[in-house]
Amino acid sequence: MISAFDIARPLLFALEPEAAHELTLKSLERGVFRRATERDPDCLRIAIGELSFPNPIGIAAGFDKDARVPDAVLDLGCGFAEIGTVTPLPQAGNPRPRVFRLPEDRAVINRLGFNNAGHAAALRRLTARTRRGIVGVNVGANKDAVDRAADYVLGIETFHNVASYFTVNISSPNTPGLRDLQAPAALDELLARVMEVRTRIDAAGRGKRPVIVKIAPDIAADDVAAIAERMMAHRVDAIAVSNTTLTRTGLVGRHRNEAGGLSGRPLFERSTAMLARVFEATGGRVPLIGIGGVDSGETALAKIEAGASLIQLYTGLIYEGPALIPRIKAHIARAIARAGARSIGDLTGVKASQWAKKDLRS
Repeated sequence: MISAFDIARPLLFALEPEAAHELTLKSLERGVFRRATERDPDCLRIAIGELSFPNPIGIAAGFDKDARVPDAVLDLGCGFAEIGTVTPLPQAGNPRPRVFRLPEDRAVINRLGFNNAGHAAALRRLTARTRRGIVGVNVGANKDAVDRAADYVLGIETFHNVASYFTVNISSPNTPGLRDLQAPAALDELLARVMEVRTRIDAAGRGKRPVIVKIAPDIAADDVAAIAERMMAHRVDAIAVSNTTLTRTGLVGRHRNEAGGLSGRPLFERSTAMLARVFEATGGRVPLIGIGGVDSGETALAKIEAGASLIQLYTGLIYEGPALIPRIKAHIARAIARAGARSIGDLTGVKASQWAKKDLRS
């Protein structure tokens, strides 16, 4: 069956990628997309801390940087939305062009550089929300920040009353030096400060907000255990695996040599193997969010079997359209039924050992 997206795709792909993205956001703001009305089956419900997600599917940060359409994302049938990455001060990001489609590879390369309108603009929109639904805030640091950890702390303080959870993004390859915060010593200092402010806010009776840390797929294999140990020592609530990759193995698209982070189908194997390694390093005791190359029900299920409790996608939507969301949910529900299981949790990590053995050197 031909969908509205199938008709619109040639128009969107005729536009420069950022222009197409802006058109998509404006369409969501104006309610052009059909709202999902079917109730999710109970087997798709999953809890992370005190949050109960109606289904495990969300759209990754970068799609809605400035909190323009979180409710429209929920209306597409997602179990949660995540805005950002948002930095304290507005910043323009890197020079254009900075987003490149690779249709032959079902991939995208971007070097956006945390372009966003800053805390104040996002806070204003989130404060104006009137409906319920899980909306996380992905916080980052300004490019020229002297004390980057302070920017993350400020993000927690600023959005605490309007965020369902926080994602601490230390994994973008497009802000120079940002990934250095993943090194165990730097990570230790950052998490100590982030969790201290969260604890202080909790003690004031303002309610606990889960803190998720988002890591890169390019972490050296020997560093995974140390990074996981620091995460557990600071009692982070979940780990998101992963952001975009700097690798370019096997690409054929004409933009394959552009600088920036690669997302989409070529990222699937690497990010899923890294997910499984983190699952094993944490002993399955920390919930994981699987991100990278999810463009079908099969790839989403593979993330769960490798260790994910929740799934985020973005590039897959560029190529498959919003109908991808109900297709994924239906596929996971069928897999749960086939396994004679009751919930996603029964399938989480069942193939982690196989995925963890895959070679990450390519």
